[in-house]
Amino acid sequence: MWQSVGLTLLVIVATIVCALLFMLCGWYVVWQLFLSKFKFLRELVGDAGTPQAETQPSEHESERVAAAPTRTRPRTARQRVAFTDSPP
Repeated sequence: MWQSVGLTLLVIVATIVCALLFMLCGWYVVWQLFLSKFKFLRELVGDAGTPQAETQPSEHESERVAAAPTRTRPRTARQRVAFTDSPP
């Protein structure tokens, strides 16, 4: 009888431990992929791991911004016409 009670308690504890580990791993993945991008949540958790990442853009980002061509829409014939007569 005591064996079955002990085995039942062991199964319950092992189930709870497995569920908590699964939830902890899921939280870590969601934090790394999504939630850590929000400054407000990082302040709530107290994560000050990368303060310079916010203040200084990385080299890759600055190169991407500098290399990005400025896009302008081509003007239509109506927009290119210069109006010589101004209304009174």
